[in-house]
Amino acid sequence: MSAEALKPTDIEIFLFDLRGYLLVKDALSTKEVGACNAEIDATLPLNVGQWAGYVHGHQYGPADGLNLQQIYEAGPGFENLIDHPSWIDRVKFFVGGEGSFDFHHGPLFIDENFANLRGPGEAIGIHSGGHHTSKRNQFRFHNGHFMNGQVNVLVALTDIGPGDGGTMVIPGSHKSNYPPPEYDAHSIGLGGSADAVIGAEEIFMEAGDALIFVDTICHGSARRSVPGDRRVVVYRYGPSWGIFRFGYRPSPELLDRLTPSRKEIVWPHEVMEREPQK
Repeated sequence: MSAEALKPTDIEIFLFDLRGYLLVKDALSTKEVGACNAEIDATLPLNVGQWAGYVHGHQYGPADGLNLQQIYEAGPGFENLIDHPSWIDRVKFFVGGEGSFDFHHGPLFIDENFANLRGPGEAIGIHSGGHHTSKRNQFRFHNGHFMNGQVNVLVALTDIGPGDGGTMVIPGSHKSNYPPPEYDAHSIGLGGSADAVIGAEEIFMEAGDALIFVDTICHGSARRSVPGDRRVVVYRYGPSWGIFRFGYRPSPELLDRLTPSRKEIVWPHEVMEREPQK
């Protein structure tokens, strides 16, 4: 990393614990955003189920847009995001585990990374929440340390304002014991406006802004109602002992060209080779 990694400030720690998310303005430069968009353009067209090199076309549901999975395989613009100084030390702090039994081969592991392209009428409904018990996305604070199962970094690659289908969050819901009353109706990819679910807020972002949030928080998106595509990229970070959500693996070519610090995050899984017995 050429720039100094930014550690979380006291107010950021307070707000992340309280709300479950942080909005980091200008996390990427205009040049960095342009490089990522150029690499997406070079990957398209790509349909669900197709591959472009080691990038895979994927969908969670029929109306939530196209995911370009394993997007760090698309080129140096996305490789640069693996340990980007705008968020990497913040993420390490909020995932936690350093100095504990859970801290094994390195501080972090990216278990999923994708660019999402979402057009008019597309959305993803509100999902997750503290009432769930999945270890993958749990929020935990113990003995003065965060120990979270997954912290996401969502970076806007286009401006996202009213009508663009912004990310929605329910602040504080990472600690909730009950789902929102409308949860069932909005957890199946229907989307809508931020006021369609009690307590939800739509996050407007400029290209280059980053939203850091614990996956436990209730989150989704509003439905896009204007022409064009909403472009974001999501890197999901967790403890180094994690494994890939959908069974993807980094390519040998990627591992060969990554810096040691990036390779440690992409592939912290040491393979213990046994010497042949004599």
